[in-house]
Order: sequence, then C-alpha cells, then structure tokens
Amino acid sequence: MMAVTTYRRQVVSSTLKYAVCVVVFIVIAVPLYIAIFGGMKSMGELQTAPLSVPLPLVTTMYTDLLLSHVGSFWRDLGNSLVIGAVTLFLDLALCSVAAFALARIKFRLSGLIYNYFLLGLLFPLAVAILPLYLTLRTLGLVNSYWGVILPQVAFQVPWNIVLLRGFFQSIPRDLEDAVAIDGYGPLGFFFYAVLPLSTPILATAAIIALVASWNNFFLPLLVFNDAAKFTLPMGVMDFMGQHITGWNIILAFLTLAMIPAVALFIFAQKYIVAGLTSGAVKG
Repeated sequence: MMAVTTYRRQVVSSTLKYAVCVVVFIVIAVPLYIAIFGGMKSMGELQTAPLSVPLPLVTTMYTDLLLSHVGSFWRDLGNSLVIGAVTLFLDLALCSVAAFALARIKFRLSGLIYNYFLLGLLFPLAVAILPLYLTLRTLGLVNSYWGVILPQVAFQVPWNIVLLRGFFQSIPRDLEDAVAIDGYGPLGFFFYAVLPLSTPILATAAIIALVASWNNFFLPLLVFNDAAKFTLPMGVMDFMGQHITGWNIILAFLTLAMIPAVALFIFAQKYIVAGLTSGAVKG
C-alpha cells in the first residue's frame, strides 16, 4: 500500500513539474514566435492574425534592416560590442588581481577592504544615479563611451570579487608552496598557476559582466545624447519612436536585437554552470 502511495506521489510530482515547464515554455515561446514571424507580415496581417504563420515568408523587413536601408542596427550593435568588450577587459583585469590579493595575501586591512566591496552589492545603480551623473558631468564624461564603461565596471566589481575570491581561496596551499620552490613569488603564482586553473570561473565572471553590459539601458540613457553612440537597447527605443505605427518592422528590429543575446546565452550556459559548480582542483 505504501509503495502505491509513493508511486502516486511521484506521478503527481512529475506531472506538476512538467506542467510548470510547459507553462513557462509557452510564456517565453509565444512572444518570441510573434516577434520573429511578425517581422515577416504586413501590418494588416499582423493585426488580423498575429499568431498565424505568414505565407509566403517575406523577409524584406529583415533585409532592409541588415542592409542599413532602414534604422541603425549595425551602428547600435557596434556600440554595444565596443562598450561590452572594454567593460569586460577592465572588469576581469581589476577583479582578478583584487580578488587574488584578498584571497591569498595576508595583510591587516584585508577583511575591512573585502567588507567594503560587499557593501557595493547593497547599492543598485538607480540609488546612485544622481551623484553618478553629477560626477560624470564634472569629469566631462557625459556623451562619452567612458561615461558608461567606468560605472559599469564599478558596479560589477563587488559581485565578481566575491565570485573570484571564493574560487581563489579553494586553490590548495600546497600548490602555492610548489610554485614558491620553483622560485616564483606571489605574482608568479598568480600568472602561472592561479589564472590557468581559474578559466571556468573567469569565463563565468566574463559572461556575467558582458550580459550586464549588453542589457544595460538606464546608464546609456543617462549618459548619451548623441544617437550615433546609442547602444542596442537604446537603439530599439529610438527605432520604436521613429516607426511607432509600423509594428511589423519594429518586431523585425527587436528580433535582430535579440539574436546576439540569445546566441551568447546558448554558447555560454555551460561555462556559467561549470564556473559556479567546479572547484580549482578535484580531489
């Protein structure tokens, strides 16, 4: 009798799990479906049959955007790539060195400095937006790439230091002693042992920083006045303002804007999982 009850509970539990997965899939898939195929329809067809598959498939909207006949997709994409790449490089360079010092080097104020970085997790960008803007204006960084890059790096530092410090602490002390026997000091240990072992967690930190930069809308909106410097999220907003009545071409632009982020997630998901679950050295 208990076996039958246990089996029924397992069936109910599995059914609920699959039902939740199906609901989540529908919530995600339907808007994507409408966006992708909506860019291949006329306005009349989009309004009368938004869920139908357009026959024949008309790709004129997409080709016009890609060939720059309409909109500024490539310009906005290039701006996002430049800002994201520089943010990523600075973030990894600063955070890896700082996390290594806090994890492996003993000094009096290490605990206080680490707690100071932890406080950065408590302050979202929206809270600091007014003093941040005043600071950027004083430094002459308004309408400059650096006005977006530097704050993005600063707001990513606390999370990445927490992430990297924990990983660096897990590296065995015996490995550090072995490197010291070979004649290398702390910097040699960092470059020749820590960094090669930390590829998974560095990849995770890089992907998180890049995704945060790519999706950032509020900070570029605050900093940029020149449309030539708009990032892709801002480009979507600007494009919608210019083509408010043409929802088919807006959906085409949105679809193209989604492709880089979706491709990055598909490529990077295994690195995110590996970085968050792996140790430095397996026993």
